[in-house]
Amino acid sequence: MADTLLAFKAGRAFRRGNTNFVDPDTTKGAIILKKEDDLLHFLWKNRSTGEVEEDLILFPTDATFSGVSQASGRVYVLKFSSSDQRHFFWMQDASSARDEEFVNNVNGYLMDSDFEASWDAQPEASTSTASSSTAPFQATPEQLAQLQQLLSGAVSGGAGTSALPELALNDILTPANIAPIFTSHPELVSTLFPHLPPDLPMPPSAEVVERIISSPQFRSAVSNLDQALRTGLLGGLVRGLGLPEEAGLGVGPFLEAIQRQAAQEGGEDRMETD
Repeated sequence: MADTLLAFKAGRAFRRGNTNFVDPDTTKGAIILKKEDDLLHFLWKNRSTGEVEEDLILFPTDATFSGVSQASGRVYVLKFSSSDQRHFFWMQDASSARDEEFVNNVNGYLMDSDFEASWDAQPEASTSTASSSTAPFQATPEQLAQLQQLLSGAVSGGAGTSALPELALNDILTPANIAPIFTSHPELVSTLFPHLPPDLPMPPSAEVVERIISSPQFRSAVSNLDQALRTGLLGGLVRGLGLPEEAGLGVGPFLEAIQRQAAQEGGEDRMETD
């Protein structure tokens, strides 16, 4: 099983011909460090396609990650002591405030895969403040009953669902409803993290997930998805999630499709629980 150690937004850069100058490529990407079977993997992931396009296995003390002075912008090079390999990257986060942190932690892991990343207290404090400033939203029993009725209602002809009041995703995907899932099943955290922004300021954990789902940014994203579903025009998007096209026709069909998918997967590969 692979453990994500570090991840941040970064694109690739390429040498300009036979010169010593390097030009950034505009493709959105992320550098991810993972440890698998005691081996350190340095990955570059295309954030547009979700594909990992580079997977380098690094041995302790064999590589360093440092700035490139012959390039415009925040360009860094991964270079090896055992060969002439050079891999160039550039920081894609809008702010350069945490570049040094990421670089120091990358080099820490390159020296020793058992290294423990260290983070400036200021970004963590900012995340904590954003989390605490948003009061947890607890769905009412009536809203949960509506959701249960919505998901259990007959699909054919829409009977049993049309009379229900409109239920928003923000009433369902709340910290109070989501957090217990990750505290009772911590193994889900590592599965979720590859789908989250790659520049999180701390390692994956249930506590970090709780901060994320309590943040205004998460609430805003859920609201945007809710509004998009109400347009009935997300057929192409939901197909990419493995759902039928009709799941993109509204909040109700979306939730029903997820329930059916979960039931099918649960029947095929049940997970042992206490």
